Amino acid sequence: MPKILLIEDDVELAQVVADALELEGHSVEHVTDGADGFDRIVHYHFDLAVVDRALPTMDGLEICRQYRAKNGAVPILFLTGKDAVVDKTAGLDAGADDYLTKPFAMPELSSRVRALLRRPGSLTAASISAGDLTLTLATGKLEREGTEIPLLAKELQLLSFFMRNPNRYYTSSDLLEKLWKSDSESTEEAVKQTVSRLRKKIDEPGKDSRITTTRNLGYKFEL
Repeated sequence: MPKILLIEDDVELAQVVADALELEGHSVEHVTDGADGFDRIVHYHFDLAVVDRALPTMDGLEICRQYRAKNGAVPILFLTGKDAVVDKTAGLDAGADDYLTKPFAMPELSSRVRALLRRPGSLTAASISAGDLTLTLATGKLEREGTEIPLLAKELQLLSFFMRNPNRYYTSSDLLEKLWKSDSESTEEAVKQTVSRLRKKIDEPGKDSRITTTRNLGYKFEL
């Protein structure tokens, strides 16, 4: 399941975009603040970022420039409300892979998203290993020594996050913010239940769980 970061301060437009992309099977994480979006694309795994130009605290051009300066490789689809050639090329020169001018038709956005996700390196190279576990992000397939371990969508998102950010504690609130929608009614109990199900699927009898819990610190995935 491709994971898309949407950095857009127009909440109504963002909701329409997120709904359309999720209908196509993508997982969408939405933020409205440029600096917050930059922090997420730098520190967490995404397969694509859709970035608006005009954003509070840090505009889209600066996000692109600074992310590429850090050798960030995630494809970026740039959104701009300005239709002059100089404005469009500014986004590409800053590091965007493609752009759309507002207003745009959702089928065109969807088509450009699919095209960017098909590019070599966006999904096909994505596999993560931890011990005898191998997670292929392109297919969402988790295997242990060639045997597939079926995962539900949220279990897959959680495991992918843990495997890309190992040996670090995350509270239930952290995980809710990163993996559950901000407008969701999910609670910390939902996180607890998802972790519990995931443990049952990936842990081996007689061995310590890879997902440890420490009071006042949270959850940690250990390599």
